[in-house]
Amino acid sequence: MRHRLVPALLLVLGLAACAPSTGAGTGAGQAAAPARNADGSPKEIRIGYQLIPNGDLIVKDQRWLETALPDTTITWTKFDSGGDVNTAMVAGGIDIGLAGSAPVTRGLSAPLNIPYKVPWIFDVIGENEALVARQATSIAGLKGKKIATPFSSTSHYSLLAALQQAGLKESDVTVVDLEPQDIQAAWTRGDIDAAYVWTPVLGELRKTGTVLITSKDLAAKGKLTADLAVVRSEFATAFPGALRTWLVQQDRAVKLVRSDGQAAAAAVGRQLNITPAEAAEQIGELVLLDGGQQAGADYLGTPDRPGTLAENLRSTAEFLKAQNKLPSVPELSVFQAGLATKELRDAFPG
Repeated sequence: MRHRLVPALLLVLGLAACAPSTGAGTGAGQAAAPARNADGSPKEIRIGYQLIPNGDLIVKDQRWLETALPDTTITWTKFDSGGDVNTAMVAGGIDIGLAGSAPVTRGLSAPLNIPYKVPWIFDVIGENEALVARQATSIAGLKGKKIATPFSSTSHYSLLAALQQAGLKESDVTVVDLEPQDIQAAWTRGDIDAAYVWTPVLGELRKTGTVLITSKDLAAKGKLTADLAVVRSEFATAFPGALRTWLVQQDRAVKLVRSDGQAAAAAVGRQLNITPAEAAEQIGELVLLDGGQQAGADYLGTPDRPGTLAENLRSTAEFLKAQNKLPSVPELSVFQAGLATKELRDAFPG
């Protein structure tokens, strides 16, 4: 059972430097043919994860994937945002990653056109992402203030939506691009007035700040966000068995949350370096779906009937286009084709 961690920034920079140029709009660097073991399994699976209290951290902590694929090296690389995951996908640096619905929308749209699919919804984002202010008591009160968020993330999308709903333009505030750990440091120094970010950093900001709106609130107003898995289309085609194994372990993690919350919280706590009680609270702020639920009409759906996640992604694209964050809005069929419904069905045929 092999397990390896590598620094995300070095991985992305190194691969971006050595990947051949493919021209604008082609999506990703040309990677060598995937290396196989004698039994056809991949020699390595490169996974981009984030510190978000969902089932992915349980799979990592429990080493379930390493056990299920003993002849495959599982390389876990930590990323700070979905935008960075997109960069690694373009560079050909990872096979499976976690990115929010907003960066996935950008990834599936021009000019990125990343050749990847969504085989799993890690979580529907709720109170674990929020806008927190140091002194303001309303979103309107942030006019003229400095707000931090990781650009090209679900938090960035939600911040723009929250400002719009409060009658503010982006130009009415100063939005700065900071990764979560940098947001915490800037907050401590007093460099920013507010931030839209996710746990565990959100939990630290809430101790001294005021929550103005959460992603759960925005979802109720039609701006739903989620943390999604993305898999390189080439990998999904080359190694369907390995992808099925990956999906089964994710389903196992969701079911552990439901059947043994203490064990699940302990695993997540170890990965986030927080107490099990804190981990349990953060897990409870998310909506986790098992394999059967993922195939429901409200989510990924089936090969014959793609789910409304595709419509949600297109709605996100329309919003991003209106905010001048995308040059154009793809057809709904682009997002439907981006849902790995066949792979999900193959993993959970029942």
